[in-house]
Amino acid sequence: MTSLKRYRQGARLYVAFLVGRVPVLALRHAVYRRLGMRLAPGAVVHWRAVFFAPEGVSLGERSVVGNDCFLDGRKRLTIGRNVNIGGHVHIFTMEHDPQDAGFRATGAPVVIEDRAYVASRATVLPGVTIGEGAVVAAGAVVVRDVAPYTIVGGVPAREIGTRSRDLTYELGTHLPFQ
Repeated sequence: MTSLKRYRQGARLYVAFLVGRVPVLALRHAVYRRLGMRLAPGAVVHWRAVFFAPEGVSLGERSVVGNDCFLDGRKRLTIGRNVNIGGHVHIFTMEHDPQDAGFRATGAPVVIEDRAYVASRATVLPGVTIGEGAVVAAGAVVVRDVAPYTIVGGVPAREIGTRSRDLTYELGTHLPFQ
């Protein structure tokens, strides 16, 4: 990557970081869209979110990203409809390979399907798909795919239950200063 490209990328990330501190939802969303993030109607990104490659992040209809989250779009992060991402969640699409002599970066897309719930302070690692209606418990570290309607928790996350398949809710209204 050329030096100019690196500075441009750094400036975009800095703008995304700064706008994340603005407590006006509509303004944040306008800037995020300008940076290439795809926000469907009714999608909400609460304040103080931090991004790596916001242009690689897609948020479905009526999905919510809680405050203080880290979203990594370098290898694509796709979040479906009516997904609830709790506060302080970290989602990575790239990481370093500790076994590689050059400590090279490796990664894969992350997909979070419709009506999934990722609770506060959970971490999702590269290449993971969280199935429709699945639940990731608070503080869990997800290192492998989560089957639809499965509840996982722990480090590393393991199945701890199942969720009802009879889900009809639609996430909704948010205050303009959230």
